[in-house]
Amino acid sequence: MPDGIQLLTGNANRELAEKVSRQIGIPLTDTTVTTFSDGELMVQINENVRGSDVFVIQPTCMPVNNNLMELLLMIDALKRASARRITAVIPYYGYARQDRKVLPRVPISSKLVADLLTAAGTNRILTIDLHASQIQGFFNIPVDHLYAAPVLHDYFKAGKFSDLVVVSPDAGGVERARMFAKRLNASLAIIDKRREAANVSKVMYVIGDVKDKDAIILDDMIDTAGTITQAARAIIEKGARRVMAACSHAVLSGPAIKMINESPLEKVVATDTIPLSEKVAVCSKLKVLSISDLLAEAIKRIHDESSVNSLFS
Repeated sequence: MPDGIQLLTGNANRELAEKVSRQIGIPLTDTTVTTFSDGELMVQINENVRGSDVFVIQPTCMPVNNNLMELLLMIDALKRASARRITAVIPYYGYARQDRKVLPRVPISSKLVADLLTAAGTNRILTIDLHASQIQGFFNIPVDHLYAAPVLHDYFKAGKFSDLVVVSPDAGGVERARMFAKRLNASLAIIDKRREAANVSKVMYVIGDVKDKDAIILDDMIDTAGTITQAARAIIEKGARRVMAACSHAVLSGPAIKMINESPLEKVVATDTIPLSEKVAVCSKLKVLSISDLLAEAIKRIHDESSVNSLFS
């Protein structure tokens, strides 16, 4: 058990935090999060953290604003309790899609969240698969950016698939899909789509050969599932034998589960950066892989001041 390290979590994904806790071999520090009748939050750390290297495991998933506020309050409480170093472990970074101005008079929300985390007293960020890598530059503190691809890769590598093709659901994800395809010794295809409004997309056509192949649509997140279900239909129409989807973050909001259940997708593979127990109960196509081992190893390496990058060598 490492000395001088403590792990905290709020209500966002306690199941993941407990897995990480078991992997590292230390219990979660006792923390109380209270909600007043008007919705106001109060946080109390019930153990001594003075001089400790503290890691707060809290994805900012649904309900995004509540979980973000919990995280900020925990960080402020730790700072005022004289923690030596505070690392915000944010497996899923909410507001990541708002990383630039796409319209006049709109905020750059990703930058605002970065400023809030820094102002609260965060010394370091540990996160997984940011929607836009440039978000790292919004912080003036160290950011360790992990990738869930090795976890997803191991799952598909062990499976019985024939003539694999990895499909990027849009032009922006081509680099991610290319690297994944290279690891699996698979070919590459791309979906050409046009987004007509937020959370609304229209698939145009498939670039690349998918005929008689097993296709994996790879994305960093699946939100309403409109993109992947339309892509799945387009790929099947082009003659693919079967089609699956994989992602790091299964947001699955709104009609996502219904759309996945009614789609030609055989399976949707995701990691547990976001809690999915309730979604799995109503979607038999959903397969959840844990990134707790990856997070635990990264936390131990940060605490020991050793290389995190070598995890992906």
